[in-house]
Amino acid sequence: MSTTPPAQTAAEIVVVDYGLGNLRSVTRGLERAGADVTITEDPETFADADGIVLPGVGAFREGMDNAGPYREALADAADRGQPIFGICLGMQMLLGSSEEAEHAGEGDVEGLSFVPGTNVRFDVDRKVPHMGWNELDVQRDHPIVEGVDGEYAYFVHSYYADPDDDNAVVATADYGVDFPAVIANEEGTVFGTQFHPEKSGETGLQILRNFVDLCAE
Repeated sequence: MSTTPPAQTAAEIVVVDYGLGNLRSVTRGLERAGADVTITEDPETFADADGIVLPGVGAFREGMDNAGPYREALADAADRGQPIFGICLGMQMLLGSSEEAEHAGEGDVEGLSFVPGTNVRFDVDRKVPHMGWNELDVQRDHPIVEGVDGEYAYFVHSYYADPDDDNAVVATADYGVDFPAVIANEEGTVFGTQFHPEKSGETGLQILRNFVDLCAE
């Protein structure tokens, strides 16, 4: 697998800066994958992009509170069929709710609801958070997982997605329970990875290339 960046930019990508995310690493990874990247706090820029990345590190409530000003623009992008890629917390925010807010005594918090379902806490006889490298087991075809079945990615999380529709699960990993590592909406245009592709070496770079290729179509 070559690590040489493409000679020409393949797609215009916006990375949403809502105050929670590893923006520099994500941006560098996308640029290596051939994208022209803009970090933005302006939801009006979404419509002109080929794809949108919603990164995220932290708690579900804080993520949704911070993402509030972007909710309508993200929903419009999803309706247009623009590719939207959620990473880690950004993936969990694609669902409708999370047990995390309840555990923290924060009550109900409404997610973006692009993928119906909730996020649940690991209930396993293992250390939580789940942290480190884990193998990806692709469950069904989707452009984002092309070439990564059986490869390893880097995870850091205590909660995982539990979609209402089993078909929303694109790939899984095992941590005392098979949990979704990659999910997608019914149309396949909104998707996310529980792991951090920007921290996942060649596997992550392949994922980011897949995303850029999808955006360039």
